[in-house]
Amino acid sequence: MLLKKQTVWLLTMLSLVVVLSVYYVLQDPPSNDLAANGKKDAENTSDQMSGKDLEIMTQAAGDDVYEAIRMDLQDKRSEQKLGLQSQLGEKELTADEKNKLYDEMEKIDELAAKEQIIETSIKGLGYSDALVKIEDQTVNILVKAEEHSKKDAVSILKVVRDEISTNYVPKIEFDTK
Repeated sequence: MLLKKQTVWLLTMLSLVVVLSVYYVLQDPPSNDLAANGKKDAENTSDQMSGKDLEIMTQAAGDDVYEAIRMDLQDKRSEQKLGLQSQLGEKELTADEKNKLYDEMEKIDELAAKEQIIETSIKGLGYSDALVKIEDQTVNILVKAEEHSKKDAVSILKVVRDEISTNYVPKIEFDTK
């Protein structure tokens, strides 16, 4: 008798889950659904903006712009790695050429990791947000801070020097808005 009650209860719950799932799948997304509309807006915005536009927006907006720039940088690096991986698939490559391609892929990953470490370290100094972008031999740093001084810049430079060799030239900008 107890087994039959449990079976009936289980089947009732499963049918309820199925009915609710079908309902939510067939329902149209609401017009203010960020998952549906925000993705299209973000793609259009990132395609149409230049570096100068992003710099102006960063000064005017909050942490969302910092995150959008991070995502854009991550997408570019993913494309670079995919290009290198497709080159690895070529049969005519020698072992040395393949090793060079692997080294380039590792370098991309190392730069991304160093950027994250530096950002985290700068946030640990008490800043609300930081954006680090390593290109060529330059480390571009954008720090969101209400106030800043030369002492603040020196402490940020120390963080950068501790993580990256002196071959890189750091450029620090403070976003005070």
